[in-house]
Amino acid sequence: MLKYCFVLGLTLFSMSGTLHAQDTLNFPHLGEVIRHDDQMDRIIPADALIEVLASGFEWTEGPLWVPGKPGYLLFSDIPRNSVYKWEEGKGASLFLKPSGYTGVGNYGGEPGCNGLMLDSQSRLVSCEHGDRRISVLTKNGGKRTLVDNYQGKRLNSPNDLVFHSCGDLLFTDPIYGLPQRWDDPRRELDFCGVYRLKKDGELILLTGDMTRPNGIAFSPDEKTLYVAQSDPQAAIWNAFPVNADGSLGKARLLYDSTESVGKLPGLPDGMAIATDGTIFATGPGGVYIFTPQGKLLGRISTGERTSNCTFGGADGTTLYMTADTYLCRIQTRLTGLSHKK
Repeated sequence: MLKYCFVLGLTLFSMSGTLHAQDTLNFPHLGEVIRHDDQMDRIIPADALIEVLASGFEWTEGPLWVPGKPGYLLFSDIPRNSVYKWEEGKGASLFLKPSGYTGVGNYGGEPGCNGLMLDSQSRLVSCEHGDRRISVLTKNGGKRTLVDNYQGKRLNSPNDLVFHSCGDLLFTDPIYGLPQRWDDPRRELDFCGVYRLKKDGELILLTGDMTRPNGIAFSPDEKTLYVAQSDPQAAIWNAFPVNADGSLGKARLLYDSTESVGKLPGLPDGMAIATDGTIFATGPGGVYIFTPQGKLLGRISTGERTSNCTFGGADGTTLYMTADTYLCRIQTRLTGLSHKK
């Protein structure tokens, strides 16, 4: 049974969006760590707790640690068309609005941005649902479109992204940001793609065979690309060999969680990779922890639909998680790959 211990000091938003003070000493806890293998002891301490850092959002996504002294976390609230900033000792505050839709009128229930990443110049790169593009936030505060179409047809709604060390940008493009999703009359592509945007601006379709590609991440040596599929009928993670020219080889099934769909909350979604190759992947029931071969070692069970995760903190060993209306974290013994870049 999941244990919930909510105490005073939880960062809450009222209906008006007012931010209340944060108590940095007594974060509420939720969920539990489920250990399927003894290797979990080297990954997460036995006494580690899932801390709730902030609450009261609609649907959190895209956590991104921005390094610095002391550094801070950015994350999306897609329905609110906003990005929030969380700082230790200060709590959460509005960072960017609008974040993913700048059009006129209503644009469905998920208009905001989703995945967030920093480019080589430490600029914020966003997967925008409503504007159906990937954008970069320039140093002067304006946005510039990096890509918004494939062969003249508008993208569906870019979801998650990862940079290759060469500077190319890989991203997924399912239909979740379209107001009517697959049946939306505004949809121009008849597939959901995984793409590579080259530094020179050329957009290459890597695969259109996954029904709902979602989270995306590289192995430490960049020889394997992991892609989550958030299809309730085939809730899987694939591992693609990356060829020398950047194309993908035949997919290897990393893990299939379809039987857990409906029994546990959530679907395969975002991912974070540790420097030793351990995979942290959100899915039904929280964050799954895999070896690169796809062996399930354990699960961080939040009890909520858990959308994404990233490593951060001063030494890169804290795993931050977006779980439905919550922003959470847990201490690990591993260092995130992103922290070393």
